[in-house]
Amino acid sequence: MVRIAQVGVGYWGPNLLRNLSSNYDSTVKAVVDPSKERQEFVKKTYPGIYVTDELDSVINDPDIDAVVIATPVASHYDLTIQALNKGKHVLVEKPMATKTDQVREISQLARKKELVAMVGHTFLFNSAVRYVKSIIESGELGDIRYIYSQRLNLGRIRDDVDALWNLAPHDISIIQYWLNEPEPIKIDKIGMDYVQKGIDDVTFMNITYPNNIMAHIHVSWLDPHKIRKMTVVGSKKMVVYDDIAENKVMIYDKGIDRMAVLGE
Repeated sequence: MVRIAQVGVGYWGPNLLRNLSSNYDSTVKAVVDPSKERQEFVKKTYPGIYVTDELDSVINDPDIDAVVIATPVASHYDLTIQALNKGKHVLVEKPMATKTDQVREISQLARKKELVAMVGHTFLFNSAVRYVKSIIESGELGDIRYIYSQRLNLGRIRDDVDALWNLAPHDISIIQYWLNEPEPIKIDKIGMDYVQKGIDDVTFMNITYPNNIMAHIHVSWLDPHKIRKMTVVGSKKMVVYDDIAENKVMIYDKGIDRMAVLGE
């Protein structure tokens, strides 16, 4: 059984704590949060869990095997490095860090210490996402041409990261998973900061992959509709994954075969 300490029970942390506490393969030994209000929440909801605002006492505890980090993004890198240096496995909410060199450092440190440093890409365990991957791998769609993704809503506007870092990690991780982790050839991004100076509220990203596969990702905090939709276009068929719809996966018996389109 994995003995866990969780750092942070703010916006997303309670969901993690609930799932970890109900998992038969793990036990949450401690929770760290500076907020007295959040501490009281944990004490009342999970009376058997030790609650503190002192991180050092928890990550130095030899009875803790792993640390789950659900804190503001700016703290992810420092907390992850601290936990790894103390010999703890780490699950950190997305994004792992805000700079590429920080992510590389975390990866190298985890490898050096033979520890797991995992990002909370929850959609990779989603049954609908996995079903779409099985459709792609079966060849039913034919050759993959392009993927486009929309993750839009009105709010929740963040002040610590922009819309790209807040929303796009889901789409990028899903696309990478569907395509078997290819190395992108080119990445272009444009965004605008309409509400807070220096923090983009809306972003459009284009990714070019080998074999002439393209991906387009549109994320926004300033849209009247909540949309969580991804479309995979193949030469034989197309599939749409809509996380909000009742029927989350729809296969369209339409392709982009040149002869059929041009009437040749």
